[in-house]
Amino acid sequence: MSELDSHIVDQYLSASVSGFKRLQSIQKFSDGQSNPTYLLKADSGNYVLRKKPAGNLLKSAHAVEREYRVMKALASTDVPVPETFHLCEDESIIGSVFFLMAYVPGEIVWHPSLPDATPEQRRCAYDSMNQTLSAIHTVNVEGVGLSDFGKPGNYFARQTSRWVRQYRDTETQTITEMDAIIDWLTNNMVEDDGRVSLVHGDFRIDNLVFDQDSLRVRAVLDWELSTLGHPFADLAYQCTLWRMQPNAALAGLAGIDRDTLGIPTETEYVDAYCQRCGLSGIPNWTFFQVFSLFRMAAIVQGVKKRALDGNASADKAYALRVGSLAEPLAKEAAALL
Repeated sequence: MSELDSHIVDQYLSASVSGFKRLQSIQKFSDGQSNPTYLLKADSGNYVLRKKPAGNLLKSAHAVEREYRVMKALASTDVPVPETFHLCEDESIIGSVFFLMAYVPGEIVWHPSLPDATPEQRRCAYDSMNQTLSAIHTVNVEGVGLSDFGKPGNYFARQTSRWVRQYRDTETQTITEMDAIIDWLTNNMVEDDGRVSLVHGDFRIDNLVFDQDSLRVRAVLDWELSTLGHPFADLAYQCTLWRMQPNAALAGLAGIDRDTLGIPTETEYVDAYCQRCGLSGIPNWTFFQVFSLFRMAAIVQGVKKRALDGNASADKAYALRVGSLAEPLAKEAAALL
């Protein structure tokens, strides 16, 4: 089922996208908590349409325009992204801004333990994720036209301010640990070391398309939070999964026998990243971990607020389960202090 008018979508894309021929069907993907996403089947092939959600939106949130721009810019790099075809900023067409990209066949992995994979496949998947993350962080942003894709200055100071503001705007209950973390981050802000790269902003295993056989990364999705910033933010954000529970709505690796499964430890994963990027280590790692857990808590709090307001992109019950992670994530961050 889809709330999109297939006749309008077909008429518009046939006139606006070179090679697009006769829309056959539209199917909404049930997963995802941010921007509604649809599989479009046409005579000319399969496509993905991604749009802003309905309702009142937070400033700078759901930036599908940024997603389109960054994926288009990365087409000539080593970062695997879907081919992009068209951005429509005319909200009168389907009621919101949207863009069209290629459908990349493959496997979306929802549990980081990869329960159906072999140890060799898991090692390959994590090594490929690590390689992909380092590729994102070594993109020549000026060469691909993204030198103005972020603001100058201390990235972590800007991001802390942004996510504190968005957390307060979506706060539905008092979480004592979040208040304590916000104070700690503000009072222990790391100095700007001048390191700047493209950052994905939501680099998680379920935002990647894997090859079904080798489990190597075929495409990186969900770029709405991408910007120019500090690469260690992406790395620490992905490493939060080593601290999250395996049965949570956003599953993690805490307590899992990773050695038997062929999954690296957090230290091994960070070391592999450093080797790829020519780094001797990551200073202030605790700060980056706390920041990333806080940021994820703020993100899932936004999911909860949208669900309560009736604007959840996916199933409301699942959205509320995701939103319930705000407090556990805050407690985990507080424990690191």
